Amino acid sequence: MFEQTKAFSGFSVNDIAAAKRFYGQTLGLRVSEEHGLLTLHVAGGTDILVYPKDDHTPATYTMLNFPVDDIEKAVDELVERGVRFERYDGLDADERGIFRGGGPLIAWFTDPAGNVLSVLQDQ
Repeated sequence: MFEQTKAFSGFSVNDIAAAKRFYGQTLGLRVSEEHGLLTLHVAGGTDILVYPKDDHTPATYTMLNFPVDDIEKAVDELVERGVRFERYDGLDADERGIFRGGGPLIAWFTDPAGNVLSVLQDQ
């Protein structure tokens, strides 16, 4: 039924203007806005919809992952742009906030609405 449908993902935020600044300026994504909705244009041609929600509750899971070639460089650049990396109980991260305990190297951060994002080293 949907094998020819170009599906896309979306998530909510509580402040579209703050999200537009964060995703466009801080993360450097191409962002467009139409009818009060944001579209994040990411590599690979799949767009992501960001919509306002008055009773927004931040995602408590990683809802968007950004694979990078060099996680240390990516983390350092994001810190320079004001991003703060999260630390979670039971996951021992290094001084940069990078978890090296199995699986891909990964570091988590949040957007202004509190949604969890990550950078992870592309193996």
